[in-house]
Amino acid sequence: MSIDKSIANAVASVKMEGFQIDDECVLLCKELLEQKITLEQYISIIIEKVGVSSV
Repeated sequence: MSIDKSIANAVASVKMEGFQIDDECVLLCKELLEQKITLEQYISIIIEKVGVSSV
């Protein structure tokens, strides 16, 4: 299964649960799965995006 199809399936599943995923999050997931960014970079970006401070 392609990365795009996998992401589309995940987005559809999340939407069925009543949540929304914005385009930036979809792009970040794609970059992570294509190994353009590391997991650590992904987590850092998401933490900054949602405004959670690290302890």
